[in-house]
Amino acid sequence: MVDYAAFPPQRQCKIKQLLSEQGRVVCAELSRALNVSEHTIRRDLKELARAGACKRVYGGAVNMLAPAGNFNERLTEDDSVKADIARAAVGVLKPDTCVFIDAGTTNLAVARLIPDTMKLTVVCNSPLIAAELLRHPELEVILIGGKINRETGGAVSIDTLRQLETMYFDQCLLGGCAFDVHHGLTVFGYEEAEFKKTLLRRSNEIFVALTANKLSALARYRVCDSDDITTLFTDKGLSDASLNLLQQHKLNVIVAR
Repeated sequence: MVDYAAFPPQRQCKIKQLLSEQGRVVCAELSRALNVSEHTIRRDLKELARAGACKRVYGGAVNMLAPAGNFNERLTEDDSVKADIARAAVGVLKPDTCVFIDAGTTNLAVARLIPDTMKLTVVCNSPLIAAELLRHPELEVILIGGKINRETGGAVSIDTLRQLETMYFDQCLLGGCAFDVHHGLTVFGYEEAEFKKTLLRRSNEIFVALTANKLSALARYRVCDSDDITTLFTDKGLSDASLNLLQQHKLNVIVAR
């Protein structure tokens, strides 16, 4: 058994492992588990935060995700998981409404699974999602444009915002990089965050579809609180502890099976 009190590098490695597995850690619990003082744990978390491995929060820390690469690199990642989430998310779409589908690989999976018989007006900022939507004969498709962000595969420039400000939506499938019940939905780009905030203000219902590895984690820029989200869709990789935490905060969560 490792003596974590005597070997700080091994202790911090263990903390990083727990952050990766659980998304968040609590100082008091780490103190007991690793047999060191809470002061020592806080010092470890401070060093890990300085290295970019986590963000310190009251009583502990939250996993800080690294950017996941550009849109094309993510297209083939977790295909089956994203398809499962998409099947669940498609079920909330209401016929004869106006829906915004935000850029993102999971939202692209949603676009693929919209039933051919469903009549919708769908607005999007991603050329790939627009092309997928055009395969559905009953959809009216509106693509808003501007400079395409290579990381997200969607337009989020000032020109895109100007177009967005003339529209209102019944439902919005909002993309995101990370979600934590205490800190809400976050992304890595400042312009992307501002674009999504505008979507929030112009939509009646907000749906977020994220793979479980993006939950209990933070990116750099905050988009919204958990209270702003109508329903969160994720996959069966979500731990029971994380699901209980989400439900304790009254967040409507649908886990795709």
